[in-house]
This record gives sequence, C-alpha cells and structure tokens, in this order.
Amino acid sequence: QVQLVESGGGLVQAGGSLRLSCAASGRTFSTYAMGWFRQAPGKEREFVAAISWSTGNTRYADSVKGRFTISRDNAKNTVYLQMNSLKPEDTAVYYCAASSRVGFTITQGLYNYWGQGTQVTVSS
Repeated sequence: QVQLVESGGGLVQAGGSLRLSCAASGRTFSTYAMGWFRQAPGKEREFVAAISWSTGNTRYADSVKGRFTISRDNAKNTVYLQMNSLKPEDTAVYYCAASSRVGFTITQGLYNYWGQGTQVTVSS
C-alpha cells in the first residue's frame, strides 16, 4: 500500500500562488499514475492534473491549464502542484491521489490511493 501526505494549502489572494506537495511512502510506485483532484463545498470532486511517474507525461483540466503545473521528484518521492494566477473559483479541498492500476490516467475511479486533502482558499 501507499500512503500520501499533503501539505502547502492555505489562504491566498486572487492572483497569488501556492505550491502543494504530496509525499508518498509505503511501496514502490515508479510505474504509478499520480494526480491532483479538488472538491468545493456542495460539488463533486473533479480532476485537476495528472502525471505519469515513469514518463513524466502530464494532463490538465481546462479550467487550470496554463496556470497550474504538476511535477515529480523521484529522489524525494514527492509530487507537486504549482498553482499560479489563482482565482476564487479555485477554492476547494485539494487531494493527492495515486493509481497502482495504470501508469497514467485522469479517471478518478482508477485511483486507489488518496491523501487526506488540504484546503486552498482564494479570496477576492
């Protein structure tokens, strides 16, 4: 099994930046898919960004493309989500996730490991 520990959430003014971190431990996951998802109050969880640990291939939701960047650091067993030009509609709980089933996916149902979530609040 894999454990995911997130950090970096907080309160930021619109237009500002935050970097979320997700430290993975417990099992090897060099062939896993890694992703970030978010859930706003009263809404369902949605895809934000994904990366293949092995190839580095990335994909982003249209709502964040050009503003967010997902990356990996193998030496630190960590994935990051750099969030720039933040908007109030980015306010949500952000979850790190990993999939042992495939090497790359944006489909929530294929992710079988999840972090606890970290709150990101963007003020106007």
